[in-house]
Amino acid sequence: MLAPTRCEYIAEVPRQPVRLITARLSLRQPAQADAAAILEILSNPYVVQHNPSDLMTDLEAAEALVRHWLGHWETYGFGNCCVFDEKTGRLVGSCGVRWMTIHGDRVLNLMYRFHPSTWGHGYATEAAAAVLHWAQESLPAELVVARIRPTNLASQRVATKIGLRRDPAFDDQGEDGVDWAFSDRP
Repeated sequence: MLAPTRCEYIAEVPRQPVRLITARLSLRQPAQADAAAILEILSNPYVVQHNPSDLMTDLEAAEALVRHWLGHWETYGFGNCCVFDEKTGRLVGSCGVRWMTIHGDRVLNLMYRFHPSTWGHGYATEAAAAVLHWAQESLPAELVVARIRPTNLASQRVATKIGLRRDPAFDDQGEDGVDWAFSDRP
């Protein structure tokens, strides 16, 4: 399994990440200024083909999404991150964990979305591995679950490459249909 090259933490708050750094990527808390780049990614029908309800069509929706992500960060000290290519500084995707409840169990939902120009280059795997490593190190008692549509084979490959296993006990109905679960449960 891939692990982050480096994780910078806030000194006063144990285990709260400032940013995660991998061989090629930097993951950090989103800022409102990131909304336009998030819109560029989530307005692409190919990016949301397995979750069409996530399609964004205007900047106001992207700004609201960033505010939602920041609310989770303010409450819990972690959440969805913006992912940047370290070489170019370009925002190329989002990846992170956030609390959710599945079948009455509170879990960390792992998500990742990337600009199509990065597909096939291992960016999603690299970012998801870094986030999973952080979650397992910082919140070791918590279950991490990636919810993936049955037809999204690329996302399933990312989940299995980082060590998640198919976990049908957490399959659930999502907004766009059934979501298969992949978890780090032993």
